Amino acid sequence: MISAVVLFLNLALISSTVAAVLGLVFFFTLAAVAFIAYKMMRKTVKMAVRMTIVVVILLIALVGSVAFLMFAGSGKSSPTKPAPTRTNR
Repeated sequence: MISAVVLFLNLALISSTVAAVLGLVFFFTLAAVAFIAYKMMRKTVKMAVRMTIVVVILLIALVGSVAFLMFAGSGKSSPTKPAPTRTNR
């Protein structure tokens, strides 16, 4: 009974999955913003400035996505080994 509860409430799995989804949503949202910004500035700004703005937005999206993935699992600790016991002979 307890093992089923632990299996379904494994918070490390849920947090990493949620972080991956949030990272993807964040990236695709800012990628859409970059695309819209590129289309809006089509006739008013030169190509170099447009591409610089788009690259900056995409870099922010990439860094944010990686941050979600890296810091989501930071609460985990490595398993500790039990201390060796001394035996008297």
